[in-house]
Amino acid sequence: MLNNINADFKDILEGKRHIHFIGIGGSGMYPLAQILHSKGFYLTGSDNNETDTLAAVRSMGIPVFMGQRAENIEGADLIVHTAAIMEDNPELIAARNSGVPVIERSILLGLVTSWYDNAVCVCGTHGKTTVSSLLTQIFMEAGRDISAVIGGKLPLIGGSGRCGSSDIMVCEACEFMDHFLMLSSDTTVVLNVDADHLEYFKNIENIIKSFHKFCEMTTKNIIVNGDDVNSMKAVEGITGKNIVTFGISDKNDYYPADLVTVNPMKREFDLMHKGERLVRLTVNIPGEHNILNAVAAAAAAIANGLSPEEIVKGMENFHGAKRRFEKLAEVNGVTVCDDYGHHPAELTVTLNAAMEMGFKRVWAVFQPFTFSRTAMLLDDFAKALSIADRVVLTSIMGSREKNTYNIYTKDLAAKIDGAVWFEEEEHDANMKLVAEYLAENVREGDLVLTMGCGDCCKAANMLIDMLRK
Repeated sequence: MLNNINADFKDILEGKRHIHFIGIGGSGMYPLAQILHSKGFYLTGSDNNETDTLAAVRSMGIPVFMGQRAENIEGADLIVHTAAIMEDNPELIAARNSGVPVIERSILLGLVTSWYDNAVCVCGTHGKTTVSSLLTQIFMEAGRDISAVIGGKLPLIGGSGRCGSSDIMVCEACEFMDHFLMLSSDTTVVLNVDADHLEYFKNIENIIKSFHKFCEMTTKNIIVNGDDVNSMKAVEGITGKNIVTFGISDKNDYYPADLVTVNPMKREFDLMHKGERLVRLTVNIPGEHNILNAVAAAAAAIANGLSPEEIVKGMENFHGAKRRFEKLAEVNGVTVCDDYGHHPAELTVTLNAAMEMGFKRVWAVFQPFTFSRTAMLLDDFAKALSIADRVVLTSIMGSREKNTYNIYTKDLAAKIDGAVWFEEEEHDANMKLVAEYLAENVREGDLVLTMGCGDCCKAANMLIDMLRK
């Protein structure tokens, strides 16, 4: 069922044959392209950087233009763009002047969610991709042919989206600029509510109000973190939904018990429901936060018809989504991993997990993302990164922003003892300097963890090549 916001766009795909995606390689665009392509629409797209995602797009037979120019939109009768596309982008300007309908991707995603009777939308400041990926794996390993739109790549489905034949859809629901309010959610999972995107929301109170509005729009179930004060504030006063709590403490409806650490990458626990043991689960992703994520996914799966026993296989076979503490290589005794974390709370839980894994030294290699987030959370970033033994910083990736905050990497480095930073203007040159510094200074037994939601993994891959040589 379409929500009121998206009702205005319910017929946007009627009669459309050729849809053009500006920024088709983006993590939010690629799964939508997968779904619409499978529905028989003719797609084209454009992007600025060659990536593995673009290779996957081309493998589906979708033409991709490199560079964003006015002529790329020729022949399209619907044009979709991401919020990351800046207003002065020549392709976006041409699209808006063309007379062809132009929509932001969240509108299209909202329309897609309305096609499913059981859309499970996972929201929260942190953990959305992990829980969305885990839920997708659980449903599929239990034999449910679901559709999915995930913010990261899940090895099981060979990408970040799929189009299934059942009435179940798993969808990552991002609060950025209230985009999740475009979605039609039947089950909403609220993982946590924290201060982020403050350039838009201004304060935590406004963030909580948006989450509250999203929960109010939900048609059936709300699965909420009962241990998180802000999450519980977001569901205050909501009636007419099945509200289920999850958490670490036994005051929640679902919680873990008898937790055993088999090794740093593997834990086992009993899934409990209101004092009753349901099933023994195995989790193969590190960090205490992922026990919480596992309980959340289990609660959402049960709310959508799976038995506790049907959860076991998918949970055990899940080894994380791409760029979520992903091990890239081990070369000459140096372990190189990559993680998408880009908020202080995410860095904190990831680095705490890394520090408990028995490495001689943990290197945090961080690429700050957006000037606003870096400026507004500067002290929090410094505190989180200081958990690591060594800190290396790249230049700030501004993405959709211009540096009106007058903030630079050196400002963050100044707050972290011993931090090393590189601020080369040319992006790839910056990454190369980072990799060269690491190659000269890492030793056997070290963990190098590149972190950030940009492309800091380039430095990781360069480092791996250098170590191999």
